[in-house]
Amino acid sequence: MSPAKPLRVLSVIPPMTQLNTPYPSTAYLTGFLRSRGVDAVQEDLALALVLALFSREGLPAIHACVQAVPEAKRTKALRSFDAQFERYLSTMAPTISFLQGRDATLAHRINTRQFLPEGPRFASLDVYVDDEGGDPLAWAFGALGLQDRARHLATLYLNDLADVLRDAVDPRFEFVRYAESLAQSQSTFEPLHQALQAPLNLVDTTLQRLTLAAIERHEPDVVLLSVPFPGAVYAAFRMAQTIKAARPGIKLALGGGFVNTELRELSEPRVFDYVDFVTLDAGERPLLALLDHIQGQRSAQRLSRTFVREAETGQVRYMNMAEPDVPFAEVGTPTWDGLPLDRYLSLLDMLNPMNRLWSDGRWNKLTIAHGCYWKKCSFCDVSLDYISRYETTTAEMLVDRIEAIIQETGQTGFHFVDEAAPPKMLKALAHELIKRQLSISWWGNIRFEKSFSPELCQLLADSGCIAISGGLEVASDRLLTLMKKGVSVEQVARVTQGFTDAGILVHAYLMYGFPTQTVQDTVDALEYVRQLFANGCIQSGFFHRFACTVHSPVGQNPQEYGVKLQALPPTTFAKNDIAFIDPTGVDHDVLGVGLKKAIYNFMHGIGLEEDVRTWFKGKVPRTTVAPHRIERALAN
Repeated sequence: MSPAKPLRVLSVIPPMTQLNTPYPSTAYLTGFLRSRGVDAVQEDLALALVLALFSREGLPAIHACVQAVPEAKRTKALRSFDAQFERYLSTMAPTISFLQGRDATLAHRINTRQFLPEGPRFASLDVYVDDEGGDPLAWAFGALGLQDRARHLATLYLNDLADVLRDAVDPRFEFVRYAESLAQSQSTFEPLHQALQAPLNLVDTTLQRLTLAAIERHEPDVVLLSVPFPGAVYAAFRMAQTIKAARPGIKLALGGGFVNTELRELSEPRVFDYVDFVTLDAGERPLLALLDHIQGQRSAQRLSRTFVREAETGQVRYMNMAEPDVPFAEVGTPTWDGLPLDRYLSLLDMLNPMNRLWSDGRWNKLTIAHGCYWKKCSFCDVSLDYISRYETTTAEMLVDRIEAIIQETGQTGFHFVDEAAPPKMLKALAHELIKRQLSISWWGNIRFEKSFSPELCQLLADSGCIAISGGLEVASDRLLTLMKKGVSVEQVARVTQGFTDAGILVHAYLMYGFPTQTVQDTVDALEYVRQLFANGCIQSGFFHRFACTVHSPVGQNPQEYGVKLQALPPTTFAKNDIAFIDPTGVDHDVLGVGLKKAIYNFMHGIGLEEDVRTWFKGKVPRTTVAPHRIERALAN
């Protein structure tokens, strides 16, 4: 038997993910495949789409779409763009170059507020003008924040253009959540299918052109579409549709975080009009089996964690031959080779310090361990592989990977993307970085557990840690116990103070609307958060609404949390979020407005001495938390 022809594999990041740094999935897949001798390449079409649309060549096409909108139906964004089109045309290329870090001196002109055309998004600056008519951005950036100030203004400029695109071309367009509603928890494929059969708009035709150019450039035999979020699904299917029509011989596989979470019960045959395979969970083992199958060395029945459509019956079948996963220590080093690292956009949208790390600057994304060492939190998808299968490697191997990535990218900033980085591994990693005298800057997510002593916090800072984030969640000891978080509010205070004292930025993930959470619980939680800010324990935070998923302990055992799940419709496509009935009957949406307003102000040092009830609309009870509870906890 003659040896099989080597396959070329193209991994693609579809729109939309991040614009400041590559989403790491293709870097991991490409690095792994190359370590196994596979000819693997990668493309970021999310970045390419934005750069193509928002360019001197792309703006006239957008302008034509604006002019096609009847005058009576034009929004404020469209009228502003039309009136200032020539200014947009002349400023587009230099502004993109500035955001890519290739023309820092342009910041001086941007900051004059005379260079960039200003649309409706700039109205947000008016709320910061002080009573004496002072500089509206001085409070945020200070006298020396030249580059930061200009990046924020340039980001508002791009957001104005995104609004124009949404109002004149595609109402589903967003920078990080493109057509999200077509995929997120959609029980049926029909809405997505209908959208894919609709006439093409400017975004579609631009994406088609970029997709075909990538295919011609690489001539792949297999294309891997990695969809981490619902907001990348529509574009991934549009790209698959394009490839199928132009090059039907290319095999297409769909995978990634969205698939792993929401398509576990996939039974819709029409999905396979667009792709040939849908794989679940860690991609290394399914990919090796898939490549063997495509080369005729393995039957479909011997695929691993892969959905296919049977040719004979037209039915979807899940193939899962039992094989061990590739150990975390053997997945290889991610590679960014082939991605245009000098073309990513360093944006400054939200002034939240942690959000800046997400959107500002390019970070090498790396995983310290696979899965979560705790895997008990009741709101988390602890039953899924990306949480439940915990594996580590050695600190020496991790630092070897870090050194290889620095050598390849020339960048020393790292974002460790673990669900919760294990303290023992962080300690070993810090010692190894210091031992090798390797200077990096890094940040990541942790649990606020007592293992993080002041001494360990200082060690992490010495190794390059600049920021950490962790879940304080409901900031209520009763509810923290119910959600099996394994921490108390006072423990969080002591741990976060240790990080702050070491000069490390601390961001708290906060939650509201958890089962049985009362109005009193919510008011008390905000009081705890106020005290944490007032005592300098945390510098950043964000409240998000609790969502129950079918893979979490709450979704699987609702009776233990005092709630009743609402029935889901029959599902053939996506399944994740599930509504529930909470007997407390609290209107969490109304409370959420006050929580978000309060924490926004707390981050700017505003309102830290006020009664927390003032942030809520309507009457709420007085807090039951002692006014110096956190201060006493820190003293002890």
